Amino acid sequence: MESRTEPAEREPDITVRPPLVRELLLVVGLFLVYKFGRQLANGHTGEAFHNAHRVWDAERALHLPGEGAVQDALLSSESLIHVANTYYATVHFPATLLFLVWLYWRRPRHYVWTRRVLAALTAAALVLHLGFPLAPPRMLDTAHLVDTAQVYGPSVYAAKPATDTMANQFAAMPSLHFGWALMLAVGLIAATSSRWRWLWLLHPLLTLLVVVGTANHYWLDALAATALLGIALAVIRLPHPGRSRIVRRSVPAPELITSGAGR
Repeated sequence: MESRTEPAEREPDITVRPPLVRELLLVVGLFLVYKFGRQLANGHTGEAFHNAHRVWDAERALHLPGEGAVQDALLSSESLIHVANTYYATVHFPATLLFLVWLYWRRPRHYVWTRRVLAALTAAALVLHLGFPLAPPRMLDTAHLVDTAQVYGPSVYAAKPATDTMANQFAAMPSLHFGWALMLAVGLIAATSSRWRWLWLLHPLLTLLVVVGTANHYWLDALAATALLGIALAVIRLPHPGRSRIVRRSVPAPELITSGAGR
């Protein structure tokens, strides 16, 4: 009598779900480190504006489309620009949080991978914020763009960067608004199997149009975020599911089957 092997059903993802309390403390800790780190980059006003002119000139040399074209489209309707400002102010953190919560409960293996990638992306962004302070295009006179949040509302920033105790307004590159939105789409596409899952790419696309149209970021800010995310994804791979168990099933030997048929 011989036996053959068959893979059993793959163990559910729940086996790799990390402890909830530990994850909450870890995510809160990473957020606080990020906020504190961004504050360290405050105060480099002269360098931030010098870098802004360099980025603006580089975009023109690369023949990238002007940010003003997107803003003009948004300014065609006061309601539209208000929606864009609201999207910028309210979607970034809640969408990322809901994304992580859903992965934690439904796709723990993908959650661990995504959390690591987001942490790496954010850490790299913080280093760039410290080393390359950058004033956003809404502050750059050469750009001739409108600070839509201050004019039409709502705004998450103080009118004067020097008085802003909640955010570093000179941390434009890379755009974590776009980087996190792109990772949200990548994570959901990887974690789901629906043929409609590619529509999640609309989220980073909409985010890109919003951050550029509201004059909070340059095109190059989004390209820098994409490059950093690409490096993080290349280094931090999605872990393979646990190996399938082996189930042995007895199979009648061919000679026994033959002899039984001849009776």
